[in-house]
Amino acid sequence: MTTAIPTGKIASAIRAAHRDGIGLIPFVPAGYPDLATTAAVIGAMDAAGAAVIEVGFPFSDPIADGPTIQQAFTAALAKKLKVTDIFRTVQSASGKISAPLVAMVSYSIVFRYGPEKFCADANKAGFSGLIIPDLTPPDADKMERMIGEAGLETILLIAPTTANDRRAQIARLCTGFVYYLSVSGITGARDQLPPDVMQNVQQIKALTDRPVCVGFGVSKRQHVLELTKVADGAIVGSAIVQRMIQSAGLGADAIAKVVGDYCRELLGK
Repeated sequence: MTTAIPTGKIASAIRAAHRDGIGLIPFVPAGYPDLATTAAVIGAMDAAGAAVIEVGFPFSDPIADGPTIQQAFTAALAKKLKVTDIFRTVQSASGKISAPLVAMVSYSIVFRYGPEKFCADANKAGFSGLIIPDLTPPDADKMERMIGEAGLETILLIAPTTANDRRAQIARLCTGFVYYLSVSGITGARDQLPPDVMQNVQQIKALTDRPVCVGFGVSKRQHVLELTKVADGAIVGSAIVQRMIQSAGLGADAIAKVVGDYCRELLGK
């Protein structure tokens, strides 16, 4: 039996997009190849119809990031990118878009920065929620309360190998959406979605009234169409970053156009 939670900005945006098909949640690696590109890409994703935009905080010790995203993170970190730089860039972009922004950030970064200060500064910058991939129950309980008190929403990850009782614990803590990993392992574009995605998403949806969104391996319009049958949102990361890497020397506006066009392609626009 699920407990009803008041719907916040993130869930509302995903559900509004889902009424027309599915909510697209594209990913941008902050600071790659520079912060001007980050701001431009956020604007292009919003204009293309993204329901929610995920901003990745570069981290030197990858948790589940595949080689493509890690390549972008390494390049950004080589320029001495700081958390405060990301907050300033997001703040400059957040007032110009309608899609909620969520930070994908390792708990190690949050801990070093100071959890309460990180949450407060994230809210001030214009973020609506946090995805913390290495935060799990019972440690997540205290952090979820802190995130909520700062006016943000919590998004946690469930993998295909996560036990049923653990899935229920994680789903209970999610106030934005539940992030379901289509595969165990690392991120990366794939030709086909695993055959058990639909069954697992349905099982998770029975545990919560939050939207359930699927990431890891989503890279084609066909994948998005398949997910429309059961999921509320489709999360696309590595395929976007690969396009950014391929056009990295063209400048912020050109990279943003490439990403915006790809988002429209995924949505069938």
